[in-house]
Amino acid sequence: MTSRGAVSESPTANLDAIAQRIRDAFAIKHQARERAYGRSREVIRNAANSIRAVHRGEMEAARELIATTGALFQQIEEAVADHPDLRYTGYVEDAQKEYAEASITMALVSGAPVPSPEELGVRLAAYLNGLAEAASEMRRHLLDSLRRDDVSRCEAVLSSMDDIYNVLVTIDFPDAITGGLRRTTDQLRAVLERTRGDLTLAIVQNRLAKRVGEAERRLSE
Repeated sequence: MTSRGAVSESPTANLDAIAQRIRDAFAIKHQARERAYGRSREVIRNAANSIRAVHRGEMEAARELIATTGALFQQIEEAVADHPDLRYTGYVEDAQKEYAEASITMALVSGAPVPSPEELGVRLAAYLNGLAEAASEMRRHLLDSLRRDDVSRCEAVLSSMDDIYNVLVTIDFPDAITGGLRRTTDQLRAVLERTRGDLTLAIVQNRLAKRVGEAERRLSE
């Protein structure tokens, strides 16, 4: 016979039911995580391939790859829709950044307006870091143009890189908010300075070569 006020069941009698609910919830979250993680790796791979296609001048292939990347990115968003904590994991943010970088690189090379974070559906920090890396990617495009003696294109590309850098240095907030943007911006500054130096040297050499050629022609007359 139990005393008055005593509990007839063990205090842990409901623990199995609680644990089962937790296991069920974790199982659903795990499935969402696995799906998001797999898609994020595909996004990163497709984004890299699209950037390579842009540099090779294969614009149609690049557009198709970016479209595929966008579809994969949407699948990530759907997978984590009911799990806000997964949205802020490193692999999801990396996928957002790479998608932004690929889309912005395409715009810069093709002369289209730079897409906004809202158009791409990415977080602001991921967008800004993708923007910085897209500007760094333009160094390769500039050097390719330089090899074709397309100096006017080189100057336009350098101007775009300058514009992006000048915007990024105004984003003066802690790294916890910007996703380490300060470091990415510093890396862009180094790329920009090196690129400006290469272009300046090439222009000077080109002018010198023209003057030497003109002088040789006058002497031969």
